[in-house]
Amino acid sequence: MVGHLLEYHPGIERLAGLLESGELGDLHYIYSNRLNLGKHRQDENALWSLGAHDVSVILRLAREEPFECSAVGASYVKEGVEDVVFAFMRFESGLTAHMHLSWLDPHKERRFTVVGSKRMATFDDMELERKLTVYDKGFDESYSSYGEYIARSGDVFSPRVPNEEPLRVECRHFLDRVQDGAEPRSGAESALRVVRVLERLQRSLAESSHVAGR
Repeated sequence: MVGHLLEYHPGIERLAGLLESGELGDLHYIYSNRLNLGKHRQDENALWSLGAHDVSVILRLAREEPFECSAVGASYVKEGVEDVVFAFMRFESGLTAHMHLSWLDPHKERRFTVVGSKRMATFDDMELERKLTVYDKGFDESYSSYGEYIARSGDVFSPRVPNEEPLRVECRHFLDRVQDGAEPRSGAESALRVVRVLERLQRSLAESSHVAGR
């Protein structure tokens, strides 16, 4: 079992439930921002330091692995260690996902935005109360004019999210799996999926950095 902590966050669990129930409709795209003016790592870039958590959540929500992975970034503080990374993934279902990762930013953000065919939602871990917000927004076909679509802007609401510490949930899950022997949510297969995606993004990042440095 690996420590993909966000997979045990009650807000992410609730968001996954909204997708599985069909409340958001077909999943169109996901993007995440994980930004901070934080500690600069000397031995790993922003992709590996920050991206593992976001990739684990994106794969959980997508329920498939991407067939296309690309990334670009830049090293501003220490040469060869990218402190800002933009990553893109494309999936067979048509879903796309984007990550903005940086520890060189004036904002502290830990946010996912999910856009579906029926509704949209955001998970914002920096919010104290409204961790999850659902937007009844999208495009509906206009029956008065064939082939045209009109924007829909309906209610905005925040589903109740249990105020339980994710680490406590994760530790309890670990103990339960020790007792029953079942596969943990973030088990070996989950770990391999995340690392496969990170490796593909890293290869793309290295290639783009090489081209930029020529």
